[in-house]
Amino acid sequence: MRQKREWFIERLQSTTTLDDLRAEIFRLRDAFEAEHLVYHSVNSIGEQYAALTYSDAWVSEYTTQDYARIDPVVQGCLRRFHPVDWKQLDWSPKPTRAFLGAAVDNGVGHQGYSVPIRGPSGQFALFTISHRATDEAWKTFRDAHLSDLILLAHFINQKALEIERGSDHIPVQKLSPREVDALTMLASGLNRAQAADTLAISEHTLRVYIESARFKLGASNTTHAVAKALAQGLLIL
Repeated sequence: MRQKREWFIERLQSTTTLDDLRAEIFRLRDAFEAEHLVYHSVNSIGEQYAALTYSDAWVSEYTTQDYARIDPVVQGCLRRFHPVDWKQLDWSPKPTRAFLGAAVDNGVGHQGYSVPIRGPSGQFALFTISHRATDEAWKTFRDAHLSDLILLAHFINQKALEIERGSDHIPVQKLSPREVDALTMLASGLNRAQAADTLAISEHTLRVYIESARFKLGASNTTHAVAKALAQGLLIL
C-alpha cells in the first residue's frame, strides 16, 4: 500500500495548478478503487475550492437544495478534529434520510469516511472517501487504506494552499535526529507503541519528540506533522 501512497505524493509534488489537482483526485480514486473522493476547502472569507469525482448532476442538486445545512457529514466535521466514519453520525431525522437516499441514487455510496482539516488563517477543508461496499468489505477497505488516505488528505490540502495562495508555503524546518526518527516510524505505518519499541524509548519520550516536531512544523495534529515532514523532504522511507 505504501507504493500507492508514494506514487501519489510524487505526482502531487509536481502539480502546479488547481485543474491538475482535480485530475489527480480522479487518479487517486481509481488507484484505491473507491467510489468517490472529495476535497473541499473554504478559506476565512468564504472563498471555496473543490476537487471531486461526483457527477455534475449531484453537485448541482447538492448546491441548489443547500444540502450542506442538513448533511451530517459537513455538520459533524465542523465540530470535530478527528476523522469521522459516516456510520457514527446521526442519520435518523427524516430530512437527513431523504438526503441520504438522494445521495445514494446519485452514486455517492452509503459507506464513507471524512477527514476535517484546519489550515492557516481560518481555512477549513474536508476530505471524503465513499464506497458502495458491504459493511464487511468496507471494514476491510478501511483497515487496508485509511491510514494512507488520511495522510494524503493533508498532502492534498497543503498542495491546494500552495497553489492557490503561495504564501502558505513556509521554509523547511530543522528537526532533531530523534524527531525525524519518531515521525519516520509513524510514516512507515507503525503505531506509537511499536515506534517506541523500535527506537528503544518510552512512549512518553516518543510523544515528546512528536509534539516537538509538530510544533516546529506548525502542524495541527500528528498526521499533519508527518505529511508536512514528508512534503518537505525531511523523512526518508
